[in-house]
Amino acid sequence: MSDEPAPPFGSEWSAALRRGPEAELRGWVEAALGWCDETDAIALGHFRRDLDVDRKPDRTFVTVADTSIEQLLRDRIAGAYPGHDVVGEEFGPGAGTGSVRWYLDPIDATHNYIRGVPVFATLIAVERDGELQAAVISAPALGQRWQAWRGGGAWANATGSDAAPRRITVSRIGNLSDAQVLYASATDIERSGQAPGFRSLLAQTWRERGFGDFWGYTILAEGAAEAMVEVGLNVWDWAAPMVLVEEAGGRLTDFEGSRSLDGRTILATNGILHDTVRSLLAGREESMS
Repeated sequence: MSDEPAPPFGSEWSAALRRGPEAELRGWVEAALGWCDETDAIALGHFRRDLDVDRKPDRTFVTVADTSIEQLLRDRIAGAYPGHDVVGEEFGPGAGTGSVRWYLDPIDATHNYIRGVPVFATLIAVERDGELQAAVISAPALGQRWQAWRGGGAWANATGSDAAPRRITVSRIGNLSDAQVLYASATDIERSGQAPGFRSLLAQTWRERGFGDFWGYTILAEGAAEAMVEVGLNVWDWAAPMVLVEEAGGRLTDFEGSRSLDGRTILATNGILHDTVRSLLAGREESMS
């Protein structure tokens, strides 16, 4: 048996991060899926209709659907798990003092939502004692959902279908010249100054596309891309994608390689290419093909 340390990704590695019984984690997922039947209805009820759109103090947009969905989820969590804390994009942290915390992004890709682009989703993730444990991503206009929990795998299914969810895994592509790399905004990445090698990375890939927000992470988790790059995030943006990607066998860190809940830059990969892509982003390598 090799004495080499196990890589910080893969199904066994992710399963070892579980904090609590599997039945409990699956219960959180099932509860979130049920709540998403309600949140989907709210989101679709306002989609491509006249929307009241406001700007928050940070100049980002918020709609009535954002606030309505987050309030509904907070109410459902308080009713089902009164000892749990909640952190959401619209209303911030709650007053809970327990070891379990829920992260909510009521409408991820709000700009898409405002402009009538059907690529948006509600993101729900659960953390215990500093480690993310379970996640649900629901994209009602696409008719798709994704779910994952530690040790339980990553799954995708069509909403309203009687078909069983299908298990998803990242790709096994190990050469950058064969890889598809995704990103949310090339302009934001370059302006951040945090990825000086970004253009060099794109130049060495087979294909690059700006499939941003939750969509990039789900494509990655399903094995249709090898890397996703994003900057300027908050924990509710990437908490659910982290569980999905890691349970699908991939790896997600900030640009420095850390898995901190405070991460603002995010690199998600199939794991195999993680160090290669991270080095290129930092401008430390000219070619890793």
